[in-house]
Amino acid sequence: MTKAVSPVAVAAGLTELWSPRVVASLDDSYVKVAKVQGTFGWHAHDDEDELFYVLSGHLRIEMADGAVELDAGEAYVVPKGVRHNPVAEQECLIMLIERKTTLHTGSEVTERTRSVADQLRPV
Repeated sequence: MTKAVSPVAVAAGLTELWSPRVVASLDDSYVKVAKVQGTFGWHAHDDEDELFYVLSGHLRIEMADGAVELDAGEAYVVPKGVRHNPVAEQECLIMLIERKTTLHTGSEVTERTRSVADQLRPV
């Protein structure tokens, strides 16, 4: 990366919901942004933690033992192996930090599943 990036601007410019795009790479992780609205679907990442950071809007992350509510500027790490379901009642912009090996929808394959190649497409 040879120039600064605005995660908010990149996320706001996305036209597809729940389709993250890589904006940076560090060591063995990707920094991704996404525009989300509605319900993503239950899934887990067996071997990787997943950090959610809300850039704008509100995100609820449902888990078996309760839900975490996140507003702009707040972050939460879903521990590896924990089934979760991100939900945004209104449009929400998020940033994710995940290992490069993290599959978008974990071991579940749904219509929302995006390959790493798709997530690496230029914005």
